[in-house]
Amino acid sequence: MGHATTPFKKKIHTMLFHLSVGAFAFLMIYPILWLAASSFKPGGEIWSRVLSLIPQHPTFENYMNGWKGFGGITFGTFFKNFFIIAALETLFVVTSSTIVAYGFARIDFPGKNLWFSCMLATLMLPVQIKIIPQYIFFGYLKWINTFLPLIVPKLFGEAFYIFMMMQFIRGIPKELDEAAEIDGCGRLYTFTHILLPLLKPPMFTAAIFSFYWSWGDFLAPLIYLNNPKLYTLSVALRSFADPGGMTDWGAIFAMSFLSLVPVLVLFVSFQRYLTQGIASTGLKG
Repeated sequence: MGHATTPFKKKIHTMLFHLSVGAFAFLMIYPILWLAASSFKPGGEIWSRVLSLIPQHPTFENYMNGWKGFGGITFGTFFKNFFIIAALETLFVVTSSTIVAYGFARIDFPGKNLWFSCMLATLMLPVQIKIIPQYIFFGYLKWINTFLPLIVPKLFGEAFYIFMMMQFIRGIPKELDEAAEIDGCGRLYTFTHILLPLLKPPMFTAAIFSFYWSWGDFLAPLIYLNNPKLYTLSVALRSFADPGGMTDWGAIFAMSFLSLVPVLVLFVSFQRYLTQGIASTGLKG
C-alpha cells in the first residue's frame, strides 16, 4: 500500500513545486505585465483600475502621443542616440577588455601584479567620486554635450569585464599557447586564431551586460548631455514627466515598455551564451 502511494506523492510534490515556481515567476514579471497593460489604457483608467492587467478600453493613442516626444523631437531620435551609444560602448569595451585580459592572463611584464591590483581597486570607487574630476577633464577637452564622454572611456576597457575574461582565459590550458609557439605562431596569431574563438561565451556575456548597463545608465547622459536632441532613452523618459503640469502617464508607460523591447530581444536571443559565459567564468558565486 505504501509503495502504491509513493508515485502519487511524487506527483503531488511535483505539481506543488511547479505551482509555487509559476506563482513566483508571475510575481517577478508582474511589473512588466502591468507596464504593458497600462500602456494600452486610457489616462483615466490607469489609476482607477491599478491592479488590473486587462484594459477595459484598449487604445494605441498612448504610443502615438509618446512617439511624438517633446520639443519637436520624436522618440525615434532618442532610440537612435541610444543605439549609437550602446553599440559603440559595447564594441569598444568588449574588444579592449578582451585584449587587456589576455595580457594579464598570459603575458609576464614588470609591475604586472601592481597594475592588476590597481585595476581591481577601481571596482571599489563609487561613481560619485569619479564623476567630478571626469567632468572637469572632459570639460577641458570640450567634450561636454557630445557622445564622446560616454564612448571614449570604453576604449580602455572596464575592470569587471577584464576580470571576467581573465577567469575564462586562466581555464584554457597553456599547452595550446605553447603548441602554437612551437609551430611558429606569434602572440597576435595565437590570440586571434586560437584563444579568441574560445572566448565567445564570456565575450557575449560582456556584450549583453554592457548593452544592458548602457540602456539603464541615467546619471552619465544626464550630466554630459544638455541638448535634448542628444538625449538617450533614460533621460528622455525622465524629461517626459512634467512636475508643474499634467503628466501624460499613458505616453510614459508606452515609451517605457517600448524601450524594454531591445533589452528583452537581446536577452532572449543570447540567453544561451549568457548562461555559458557566467558558468565558465566563475561569476555564479
